[in-house]
Formats: sequence, C-alpha cells, structure tokens
Amino acid sequence: MATLEIRDLHVSVADGADGTKEILRGVDLTVKAGETHAIMGPNGSGKSTLAYAVAGHPKYEVTSGSVTLDGEDVLGMSVDERARAGLFLAMQYPVEVPGVSVSNFLRSAVTAVRGEAPKLREFSKEMKKAMDDLSIDPAFAQRSLNEGFSGGEKKRHEILQLEMLQPKIAVLDETDSGLDVDALKVVSEGVNRFSAGGDTGVLLITHYTRILRYVKPDFVHVFAAGRVVAQGGPELAEELENEGYEKYVKAGVA
Repeated sequence: MATLEIRDLHVSVADGADGTKEILRGVDLTVKAGETHAIMGPNGSGKSTLAYAVAGHPKYEVTSGSVTLDGEDVLGMSVDERARAGLFLAMQYPVEVPGVSVSNFLRSAVTAVRGEAPKLREFSKEMKKAMDDLSIDPAFAQRSLNEGFSGGEKKRHEILQLEMLQPKIAVLDETDSGLDVDALKVVSEGVNRFSAGGDTGVLLITHYTRILRYVKPDFVHVFAAGRVVAQGGPELAEELENEGYEKYVKAGVA
C-alpha cells in the first residue's frame, strides 16, 4: 500500500535582500493509498509551497523534516526520480512548451515512468481512451503543450497526464481553479476514476468546497501560517464554507 509521510516539514524561500523567509513551519501529514485528502486554507497559507516542496521545485529549500514514499527518502531524490517513484504534481499554472505536442510529451513521460517505451499502437489506443473519458477533442493531441490552451484545457490535460501515468500519490494544486461547472464535473470524474481502484492516494489542494461536491474527501486539513491547524472529515469543509478561515488563521498565528 502506497504511503506518503510528511514529518515536521520546514520550508523556506529566497526573500530578496532580506535572505530567506520560512513558509512551512512544521507540517505533519500522511496520505495512504485509497485515501483522498483535501487541504484548504486562505491565500499565502503555504498550501502550494507544500506541493512544490514535495515535488522538488528548486525555489523551495527544505530546512528540516522529512518526506518519504513507501519508506524511501523523497528529499534525496531528483525531480525525475520522484516522478518515477510514483509522485505526481498537477500544477496550478502549467507552463507552455511550444513545439512539443501533447502526444509526444505524454509518450515521453509514460516511457520515463514505466522504464520502456510503449508500443505506438497500444499507446495511441490508451491515450484515445483517456481523452474520450475527459471529453477532449482528438485533435488536441497534436497541439503544442499548453500553448494557447484555455484554463479548462490545461486542467483537463493535467488529469489526462494523471490517468496515463497512474502514479502512487497525486498532488493536485488547485485543479478546480478557473473551471466552469461542466469542466469541473469532467475533471472531478477523472480524479474519481484515478482513485477508484484503491491503490492510489490523492492530496487535493483547494480554496473552495465546490470541487469537494464531486470529489469526496476522506480527510480535510486546514492550513494557516504554514502548518496544519485543524483536521477532520468532510464536515470540516462545510464548516469552512459557512464560517470562513478567520478563526483558523488566528490559531495559526498563535
């Protein structure tokens, strides 16, 4: 059973002439296969920093703590080693890669993760099935990666990657950002398909409860001032929708 364990994680970022600024101040979190965790919190609370630190973004410096996947030290791995080990990050703002088609990008990614290139016919069939499930036009496969994509297209492509790569643990950073209702439902269905087998775990980062109407979390964690200040079940998300984050922000600062 896949298990991502984050223990007492402290992360800083460069802060201009003033040196560094600590963003995460001791995060503890465990995500197991078969579980969906939602992280909620106000802007600037450290949610995205957690995602990028786990994925290995060079901007974020881990100053103390540990991250392990099935007992293996994630922090000692390069970015591509983390991906091959089974970690996946759906970014809030995916970058454009002109000249690289969606199809070529996906085949390269699948080859890197699986350790061998899939047969072209089998890969094409697999990709077409995943695109159909996400209501993506087949012509999309020949477009340059994220170039000129709408917000909804970028998010669908992130979930297309998720379905093709089948990681152990998926970290989804504000996957619901900028989606209309129809696109939100399609993306949510993709997340639910991914997690349905029980062999994978999901860490879903969001500001709002609207995606949680379609992707039901087992656990909800409230982030404030760089740490988890409250945890609970789906009912906690409803409380946040009704009451906001103010009391949790005060608890985080305290």
